[in-house]
Amino acid sequence: MTASKILTETALVDRIGTLRQQGRSVVFTNGCFDLLHRGHVAYLEAARALGDALIVAVNSDRSVRALKGPKRPITPAGDRAHVLAALACVNYVVEFDDDTAERLVAKFRPDVYVKGGDYAQDEPVEAAAVRDYGGKVHILPFTSGYSTTGLVRRILASVEHINSASPCGGELSRE
Repeated sequence: MTASKILTETALVDRIGTLRQQGRSVVFTNGCFDLLHRGHVAYLEAARALGDALIVAVNSDRSVRALKGPKRPITPAGDRAHVLAALACVNYVVEFDDDTAERLVAKFRPDVYVKGGDYAQDEPVEAAAVRDYGGKVHILPFTSGYSTTGLVRRILASVEHINSASPCGGELSRE
């Protein structure tokens, strides 16, 4: 079932057409979703509540590196897509290789485009394309205390603590 929710762009265009024929509204969001955590789940559940079907576009490994740096992503795109597709609130997942989702927004024309609270001051670049065809842009607040960067820092601190406390002198690898 999970794999059937991961679609190509072409298949997703067809599926969106079917949803629209059924009178259902489409919500669209995108992101890296590198290490899925509670903040992501809360965000995706809130996004899904804004319409009838939630589509999540997950950045390819190349685009995550362009956005986050050479040591990211931690989790490969196919794995990230699979985990996202396993969530009940997510209807469909598509991988994309662009640095922004502008092209997908123009192609899918969602009723609602959703981004996280880091865009409260600066509008996401996709907003103009959404408004051009009459769609809505919705900025959802972050769940305080949850971020992938924070999670990575806690993991690394834990590894350092384990390595320094090891009575046998063995070290956990950072790789």
